[in-house]
Amino acid sequence: MIEETELLEQLKSETHKEQAFRALITLYKERLYWHIRHIVKSHDDTDDVLQNTFIKVYKNIHKFKGDSKIFSWMYRIATNESITFINQNAKKLQITSEELQTSALNNLTSDVYFEGDAIQLKLQHAIARLPQKQQLVFNMKYFQELKYSEMSNILETSEGALKASYHIAVKKIETYLTQD
Repeated sequence: MIEETELLEQLKSETHKEQAFRALITLYKERLYWHIRHIVKSHDDTDDVLQNTFIKVYKNIHKFKGDSKIFSWMYRIATNESITFINQNAKKLQITSEELQTSALNNLTSDVYFEGDAIQLKLQHAIARLPQKQQLVFNMKYFQELKYSEMSNILETSEGALKASYHIAVKKIETYLTQD
């Protein structure tokens, strides 16, 4: 496995950039896919956002300063691309981003790539009711099992604030799931 510093050097070198970028995609494609998927919900939309993310990474790799891990930097780009995607689609359809997410959730049952059951669907509905920041924090901690230190680098927020956000999100989700 290639070291991150070596990979970064190769990404910034014109001779090795293409090969290093392919290695970068192989390394992070699946993790970024699921990060984006938890935000935008639809498989097709996730593929589009993932592609945009890698294009942005490719075009801006020379701007990466190395003050965080490349993984954190890419996650930040993927997060921003996902949020931008949701906001642009909502604006295009002249609805709120919350309404767009509800619509995406309603389409999940017909999505051939969604393998969840009724409980998973109810969990997704509970998550969709959270404010955007709490959704991100919950998804990153619960589904991707990221450490608070990694999330702090990605979201540029203190670990304490992230822990509080996660705790509040969990309480809201528990309340939603236990009502009826």
